[in-house]
Amino acid sequence: MSGSARTTANHIYRAAMIACLPFIAWCLPAAAQEGMKIELNKLESVEGACRAYMVFENNTANAFDSLKLDLVMFDTNGVINKRLAVEGGALPAGKTSVKLFDIKGVSCADVDRVLLNDVLSCQGPAGEISDCLDDIDTTSRNAVVFFK
Repeated sequence: MSGSARTTANHIYRAAMIACLPFIAWCLPAAAQEGMKIELNKLESVEGACRAYMVFENNTANAFDSLKLDLVMFDTNGVINKRLAVEGGALPAGKTSVKLFDIKGVSCADVDRVLLNDVLSCQGPAGEISDCLDDIDTTSRNAVVFFK
């Protein structure tokens, strides 16, 4: 094959590979995101409280008997209006769970941001699990920011 024919064949091969990339990516299984994802899904006003719906997506190999979180709520002026310890466990490995928490004495309209300040307890069947806070990703599905 001459040099120009080889160059043309290489260009055609590259163009064909680039055209196939979306199909190759579509056929490959999606990589599972490891770690724990906690989503603030929604806030709902209830009698004398703001109810938080949180989705815990446990993409770890660990089952959690206890996952106690230290949450801090900020109002629209950036002032702390509530600090709350909530228990998210038990959470089986590879399972998604929804947990509800009532934030008493706080109106949902007064919650602008929620900070995952710390993990107070992180226990599995074999005892303490280290680095839990580092393995948690926070997201929010509403206007209230959930961060760590």
